[in-house]
Amino acid sequence: MASPSHPDDDTSSKEKNIIPISYRTLSIHVETLQHEKAKVSQKDVDPIRQIDVHLVSSDDVLNRFSTSLTFGLENAAVQRRSKDGKNVISPPPTQYWKKILNYIFGGFNFLMWIAFIVTILSYQPLGSLNGGTPAIFNLGVAMLLLLVIIVSSTFYALVDWHASRIMKSIRNLVADETTVLRDGKRQVIPAENVVVGDVVILSLGDRVPADLRIVNVSSDLKFDRSLLTGESELIPGVIEATSQNALETRNLALSSTFVVQGTCTGIVFAIGDRSVMGRIVAMSGETKFKLTTVQKEIWFFTKIISGVAMTLFSISILIWGVWLRRDFPLFETASGAIINSIGCLTAFVPQGLPVCVALSLTIIAKRMAKRNVLVKNLATIETLGCMSVLCSDKTGTLTEGKMSLQNVAFVDHQYQVDDLKEKFSEDVPAAPAGFKPLHMVARLCNGANFDAPEDESLPIEERRIKGDATDTAILRFAESLHMPSIGVDSASLVASYDKLFEIPFNSRNKWMLTVVRERSNASLDPWMLVKGAPDILFPSCTSVMKADGAVVPLDPVARTQLSALQESWSTAGQRVLLLCQRRLPAFKINFETMSANEVEESMYEELEGLTLIGLVGIRDPPRHDVPEAISIIRRAGVKVFMVTGDFKLTAVAIAKQVGIITQEKYDTIDAMRGSTDAQRFVGAPRPNIKPSDDDPIRVLVLTGDDVESLSTEDWDMLVGHYTEIVFARTTPEQKLRIVEEIKARGDNIVAVTGDGVNDAPAMKAADIGVAMGAGSDVAKEAAAMILLDNRLSSIPVAIEMGRLVFDNLKKVVLYLMPAGTYTEFIAVFCNVFLGMQLALSSYLQVCFSITNDVVMSISLMYEKSESDLMLRKPRNARTDRLTNWKFFFQIYLWIGLLMWPCAMSMWFLWMKEQHLRFHEVILVFDKWTDGYHGYTTDELNHIVQVGQCIYYVTLVFLQYGGLLAARNRRVSILNSNPLWGPRRNLAVPMGMTATALIAVANLYGPGLQRVFLTTPIPGKFWGIPITFGLGILIMDELRKLIVRTYPKSIIAKMAW
Repeated sequence: MASPSHPDDDTSSKEKNIIPISYRTLSIHVETLQHEKAKVSQKDVDPIRQIDVHLVSSDDVLNRFSTSLTFGLENAAVQRRSKDGKNVISPPPTQYWKKILNYIFGGFNFLMWIAFIVTILSYQPLGSLNGGTPAIFNLGVAMLLLLVIIVSSTFYALVDWHASRIMKSIRNLVADETTVLRDGKRQVIPAENVVVGDVVILSLGDRVPADLRIVNVSSDLKFDRSLLTGESELIPGVIEATSQNALETRNLALSSTFVVQGTCTGIVFAIGDRSVMGRIVAMSGETKFKLTTVQKEIWFFTKIISGVAMTLFSISILIWGVWLRRDFPLFETASGAIINSIGCLTAFVPQGLPVCVALSLTIIAKRMAKRNVLVKNLATIETLGCMSVLCSDKTGTLTEGKMSLQNVAFVDHQYQVDDLKEKFSEDVPAAPAGFKPLHMVARLCNGANFDAPEDESLPIEERRIKGDATDTAILRFAESLHMPSIGVDSASLVASYDKLFEIPFNSRNKWMLTVVRERSNASLDPWMLVKGAPDILFPSCTSVMKADGAVVPLDPVARTQLSALQESWSTAGQRVLLLCQRRLPAFKINFETMSANEVEESMYEELEGLTLIGLVGIRDPPRHDVPEAISIIRRAGVKVFMVTGDFKLTAVAIAKQVGIITQEKYDTIDAMRGSTDAQRFVGAPRPNIKPSDDDPIRVLVLTGDDVESLSTEDWDMLVGHYTEIVFARTTPEQKLRIVEEIKARGDNIVAVTGDGVNDAPAMKAADIGVAMGAGSDVAKEAAAMILLDNRLSSIPVAIEMGRLVFDNLKKVVLYLMPAGTYTEFIAVFCNVFLGMQLALSSYLQVCFSITNDVVMSISLMYEKSESDLMLRKPRNARTDRLTNWKFFFQIYLWIGLLMWPCAMSMWFLWMKEQHLRFHEVILVFDKWTDGYHGYTTDELNHIVQVGQCIYYVTLVFLQYGGLLAARNRRVSILNSNPLWGPRRNLAVPMGMTATALIAVANLYGPGLQRVFLTTPIPGKFWGIPITFGLGILIMDELRKLIVRTYPKSIIAKMAW
């Protein structure tokens, strides 16, 4: 720290670190917003410009807000100030009129509006042309179309509301807490309860809960302001003002930014909507809506289908106008031509598709919520379904993050901690003298601290600690170490020393340094205490301490011995740290007059001539669910790489334990560069740089130094040749580069898991960032998905959900199109182009499209995963679209080609029973009139009406077969029926029952019969179509059998 541990000392106020401002400032961001938003008012900007808290001294800040650095706010003051409101930033106002318009005209509703308008026109005035009487049928169809628009708009609104409510409830599961000083005690409180004047204590990884004036800092304090400025450069934190502009000065910590390095204490001067972030949110207005990947696919598909439908509708009207009206004037009136052509709009449009897309978010969100997974948006799920590489951190992700110190070693002796405590906890026998300096380094050079004073009566193992897992383990060890024979006691040790300076551990240095001075003898030179990675600190050590406390030169034999011990412990999966110390000549550094930056620079210079006291081995066991989760992820075709800052041998040991590495031997960077097989990927097209399915498993282990040296050619070989990779001793910058290089090759979709501040840059750069619920605020902010229960086993579930939502949407399209855009359209085609009476009335077309189709297609969204879903390769987001040629072959040359002849055969069978043969039904045009084959006009109309209802009922039962066929890509229905078993989906039989009841209501409802001219049909025309539906299912089952039996056949290659 820049100040001694006594809070009332004002040493830190002498901070004079003035650094040129070279980053994009927040003031520029505000000005940009002003330029872009005409509605920004002066009253929003002026309060930001009027901030002056950064220009006054720390004492004046304390006086202004009536608070104290040693005591904080009193409870009575907190109660008074809490009346000013919660520390919550109000969301931007929602423009509901835009949402309502989207509900009304979104999806295929705009086509329904067109159909509604032209239908109304066909009723009036076109229905009254030439003295005619407007047909009530046309008005009924128009009202039905309006009802469709109302119902679908309401459905979209309900689904949107329900989905947003679910997402809001999931987000509330993530606690946003902060540490404050109140009534002289540190307290952890919800961030929303922070009030102006609170003394807030921030450390590595914390989110800044409100606008703070910094009054105490560590020398390495840095903030991530990217949420405000859009720039990724880290901003140092200091005590003195560096600019008159409140948005440019570095002695303010602004709400919603993050501490990514160091620690600090600050005084709250603005909360909630009155904070800088709150005012910017108020100025910026509503966030722009972005389409997700699947929504983009559906929108593209919608545009194509809508274009085709409008084209066919226009052609139909055009043909009537230029040909039929002249050559067959009695065939259709203008009103009739429009009504019959409406089928081009209603038949060709899969109205159930937008409904299913809207519904998918709700269904997926519910399923993820049950698994304690916070998904920030649907795009995360879709992208997870395409994931091909998972880069996972080790500590806290693959391991429990609950470290315990297992071993302690001097150069000449090593001890197990359990035996140590049992053996030397009494006066006899006397403990080795070396434990006293080892205990001193472990306890005083430590970034963790006991968080709750009320826990003091609890056992050490149960007390709450604020700090990272490594420091926590060492703190518990040091606090529990009691050796009266040599005076080892934590309470007396802490009381005997003042902390003068500290450089916290960070992922770049990989060590922590603390300078302490003995209170009872201030004339002695202070101690420099250092702990960190052995391979980093070994070069700075010149002597070594034996167990008896004797200090001897660190000769090559001792170095070899300690390196072997480190390797032995690391191979067993332990994290190994080196503890060192040395006296710091007081005349070289004056902590009273030198600035924090000057002191820090001196510390780096003095980091030499250390005495190596000993090694400690810390065990962090793998999570019990990780090996199975990684096995499932790998079976799904996803490569799992480890990217960690830990020592190479420790990383390899854990990787083997959890299944990331499955081979005993592994390549190094030299072996990779010498491999002729790997060199074949050098210079290859980027999408082709990936291992093939036939390649053997190859393992590569690299360190951060190796990563620094990798060239473009090396990256080509690495990504293309290896399937199991461990990156050890990496820095945040190297993790970022690893992610970017892997993303650039092989069409890889990369996910990154992590829980620490050092993982955040890579998580932001990845296609999907996945944070642990117990991780840092920085990691959670960078992530697209948060595992609230810290279980890696949730990732396979997320992958499965991503694949499932895409799979089910494909099934919806496959179910809707054969009947909708093919079988229904054939009836319209035969009417317009072949002069046949309309085999399916406009009412029945609309009714089938927006009731039968929608009800049945929704049941597909509740489908569970097929047994092979997690055995398929990841979907290539660049090349694998929602629809392709295989898909259209299945729709138009297989299922559709089975459906429409069945429906037409029932139409012609009915006509034959009325003594009208094929050639007497087709190409009739205006001959179908009074006296045709001895029938009156009313009799002919009745024959057509019965035939239309037969065609409709046939379609209903044909869709049963189509639905059951679409449920599975390759698996037989015998192994995945909807009634029981792992693929049970009761929505399917419920949907079938509902569509049958809709058909009965259409044919037998008196009101519908009067308005829409429906009529009952003979019993056999209810029975025969059931066999057709069963036939379609059997035919597709035979196709699937061929695909399973002969996976390399032409049938299998054409399978969707």
